[in-house]
Amino acid sequence: MGLGRFLSFTDFWDLLPLVTLSLAAAVLMGIMAGVVGPMVQARDLAFAVHGIAELSFTGAAAALLLGVSVVGGSLVGSLIAAMTFGLLGVRARERNSAIGVVMAFGLGLGVLFASLYSGRTANKFGALVGQPSAVTGEALGVLAVVAVLVIGAMTLLWRPLFFGSVDPDVAVARGVRMGLLGPAFMVVLGLTVAMAVQIIGALLVLSLLITPTAAASRVTASPLRVTLLSVLFATTSAVGGVLLALSPGLPISPYVTTLSFLIYLVCRLIGRRRTRRGWGARARVAVPA
Repeated sequence: MGLGRFLSFTDFWDLLPLVTLSLAAAVLMGIMAGVVGPMVQARDLAFAVHGIAELSFTGAAAALLLGVSVVGGSLVGSLIAAMTFGLLGVRARERNSAIGVVMAFGLGLGVLFASLYSGRTANKFGALVGQPSAVTGEALGVLAVVAVLVIGAMTLLWRPLFFGSVDPDVAVARGVRMGLLGPAFMVVLGLTVAMAVQIIGALLVLSLLITPTAAASRVTASPLRVTLLSVLFATTSAVGGVLLALSPGLPISPYVTTLSFLIYLVCRLIGRRRTRRGWGARARVAVPA
């Protein structure tokens, strides 16, 4: 089994027009994931992202069984999960335990719904590993609307959210309404995860929402630069995965996850080199109220 089997681009230019919608979806997804990712890291919600993705699969499987929109089912599942996790507790230990319990039960329901579905087998696994090649104009339209909502919401919420994540006590003392910000961000996170599930699947959402931000934070401590680099890394991974998937042999998911991981390794090496040379002293982050 040679490497050429997975990296053969003989028909690349002939196939490229067929994935135009997928490339547009990958760009939108990269921007959304890159913008939301730094706040996920700041609020220690990586496990919640995994849980929301799993329950998004449950919603998609239920929709598949009922014969309704899979994208709609995925959205409903993500939003219910996000709001539930947002109400489960403030402390990370309490929240993660509750997420683990709810996620396991929800994933079991998803497997049950998928087992009861008697249609095409590929549809059962589409929500788990993604189906970017099946992006339609309607799905792209939904993704574009969600992207506008997510980016608009993050533009409004970014400053108080980051302030509240860094020092919640001072943020409350300065009048930041933490009780509303948390649920609002969970809705934004639920929308983003639901769209990511359509591109890369529930099992691999972390490669777009966590890994790019983790890579960016290895080379800079500036919140703005972390966000910009996260957008760049997430978009590069998603678009690169779609382009590499034009080579026959593998679906898009392994390409996206591999690119994302390679970017992380490179950034980690750069960060270590900067630290050894004395450039790694992280600047204090000033958060205006």
